[in-house]
Amino acid sequence: MQQLIDFTSSGLYCPIADVYIDPWKPVDRAIITHAHSDHARIGHMEYLTHKDSVPLLKHRLGMYINVQGIEYGKSVSINGVNISLHPAGHIIGSSQVRLEYKGEVWVISGDYKLVNDGISTPFEPVKCDVFVTESTFGLPIFRWRSQQEVFNEINSWWNSNVTEGKTSVLIGYSLGKAQRLLCNLDISIGEIYVHNAIENINQVLRANGTLIPKVKTIDPTINKNNMKNALILAPPSSLNSPWINKFEPSSVAIASGWMTLRGARRRKNIDKGFILSDHADWEQLKTAVKESGAKTVYVTHGYSSSFSRWLNENGIYSKEIETKFQGEMEEINEGVVDTGE
Repeated sequence: MQQLIDFTSSGLYCPIADVYIDPWKPVDRAIITHAHSDHARIGHMEYLTHKDSVPLLKHRLGMYINVQGIEYGKSVSINGVNISLHPAGHIIGSSQVRLEYKGEVWVISGDYKLVNDGISTPFEPVKCDVFVTESTFGLPIFRWRSQQEVFNEINSWWNSNVTEGKTSVLIGYSLGKAQRLLCNLDISIGEIYVHNAIENINQVLRANGTLIPKVKTIDPTINKNNMKNALILAPPSSLNSPWINKFEPSSVAIASGWMTLRGARRRKNIDKGFILSDHADWEQLKTAVKESGAKTVYVTHGYSSSFSRWLNENGIYSKEIETKFQGEMEEINEGVVDTGE
């Protein structure tokens, strides 16, 4: 087996094709799995990504970047390496990268989840010899309930706040999580308002044909007395800010996989935590590896040592790889990691 990917200080590098995947330092040619800022960085000479990620990259990195968008399953050949993108189910436009050279296949997963969220193209297992997987939630304690159960809980919380005369403020990352929330909230309860950072992303997606519900945007002229039945969707950067304080009396909640951890809600000084993630949980990670058929698995960001150890104990050769990817920590730290939002 030859080494199709080198793990370098600039990122995951395919020397035969002279191309990087989600590099964190400026390079000549980059394949981008999705538009979250820990995977899609500014400064590359050429970008290749899924077509639905193109407008998002231009919005976040600049309108004049040199970016090519392709469909899922379409193969591009570079120096004899056949490269194709396949659905990762993480967010809109998210991809796994498949590399094939002389009969050998490597797949770099990027971030992914196996649950169909109703807005992203669902995850597609891709057979390979070597699988490079994330492990954001690579511990057995991370096991997600069904999406419907979580949204029933969120809508019940919102309804209770209406009864108590409180404004509901729900925190979710502006790209991916916010749109997933918008498409599943019960609009019969009240009106939905969004932070400008979220509406900016919504507008990009609507212009590209994604069906995102029309909602109101928070602006300085809005009378908060008219918002007692409302739910406000805001990014993590708004937490503990003067902006969020003006909606009191309110109840503040976060939707994130990290709400599994005891004390996470207290540390963020919020009232409620909903366990909803756009990353694979423990069982999904194991399923993804099994369905790939890979005999070798490289494990990147998250609980990499724990997941890699489990794989080795269960007959699959695995090794940890250090990267600059942040998984769902970017979601919690939005506004620090991603200053553009």
